[in-house]
Amino acid sequence: MQDKLNFDIERKSEIEETFRVSKIIGQFDLKLEHSNEHFVGEITLPQEWNIGVIVGPSGTGKTTIAKELFGDKFSHNVYTHKSVIDDMPQDKTIDEIGKMFYAVGFGSTPSWLKPYSVLSNGEKMRVDLANSMLKSDFCIFDEFTSVVDRNVAQTMCIATNKFVKKNNKKFVAVSCHYDVLDWLQPDWYFDTGQMKCFFGKSHALKNNLQSESVADKNGKSLGSIII
Repeated sequence: MQDKLNFDIERKSEIEETFRVSKIIGQFDLKLEHSNEHFVGEITLPQEWNIGVIVGPSGTGKTTIAKELFGDKFSHNVYTHKSVIDDMPQDKTIDEIGKMFYAVGFGSTPSWLKPYSVLSNGEKMRVDLANSMLKSDFCIFDEFTSVVDRNVAQTMCIATNKFVKKNNKKFVAVSCHYDVLDWLQPDWYFDTGQMKCFFGKSHALKNNLQSESVADKNGKSLGSIII
């Protein structure tokens, strides 16, 4: 039996008429108006699934919808130790943590001993992803692959797909990048640009221009990723 998740979200934001705001309104002949956003739709989840994606252009309500439907599944990672490996869940072994780090492409062992604050944006995203998946069997990851180049994004998607399915976890990526659909191969995805839900490989035709493997372009194979 399919699970239907309905949402009807109205978000209002008020503009405060400060000195600077008034100057901009006068300079550009704007009107002082309240900003109202209204997101209505339905996500239908398959009976059996591991990977979902909420995707769409910026400003179309991706994160708002994800928090409305899966708010309790969002992972809040806090980093306080001098090495990121000590920031990982205490109930996990070093072998489990190392395997997870490799799974998300964070394979530089010297970086495991560094504090989170000194890592690059790409490394931080990998650590956040590893931390989230170590904590829970169902996690939501916002801005998925938004701070890494598309070669790295593809590698992360393939690795995440293998890890999630092998370990029977549930993972929902929130992203503005449609290319993750071809790389993650989700069981379902919701496009906030159309406010429609799609299943399986129904995105393949829509994204056929993006489906060409970056690895093939570069003459390299990513098929040897081992999780």
